[in-house]
Amino acid sequence: MRVLGIDPGLRNLGWGVIDVDGARLSHVANGICHSAPGEEEGDLALRLLSLHSQLTEVVRQWQPDTAAVEHTFVNKDAVATLKLGQARGIALLVPAQFGLAVGEYAPNAVKKTVVGVGHAAKVQVDHMVRLHLPGVKVAGPDAADALAVAICHAHHSQSAGRLQAALRRAAG
Repeated sequence: MRVLGIDPGLRNLGWGVIDVDGARLSHVANGICHSAPGEEEGDLALRLLSLHSQLTEVVRQWQPDTAAVEHTFVNKDAVATLKLGQARGIALLVPAQFGLAVGEYAPNAVKKTVVGVGHAAKVQVDHMVRLHLPGVKVAGPDAADALAVAICHAHHSQSAGRLQAALRRAAG
């Protein structure tokens, strides 16, 4: 199974692709979609279009089987939260346009899965991503977060698959 993890952001939208073979995870690719250069803060529609185009190309190139997106957290700046939510909409829309199921995970759930602690620091997430995916060259913190989302989705999907198999066996 090929998993696309997405860390939504209006300026920097991180993405990471991993392959899952049983318990084995392997890095495929990662990167950051940046809002089109030179665009003013007021050009929100153009920035969203730029992110949509770039993420569409990522999905076309790497052809994931499933995707996962990190939930946004609400902060004190309502306008910034709203803009981040719109970028998150792009992160949900693009995989759906390709017919992919999209999982959604809270930041604490991602950190707990990857690091073992729900309130881990970014540096801890980055370190554990590198341990899970030996030899990976991470494009930046947003890409590391996206790879962590992909790892989280892989683990949760495997757990759900084992649960379904156990329920089928129990039903006879």
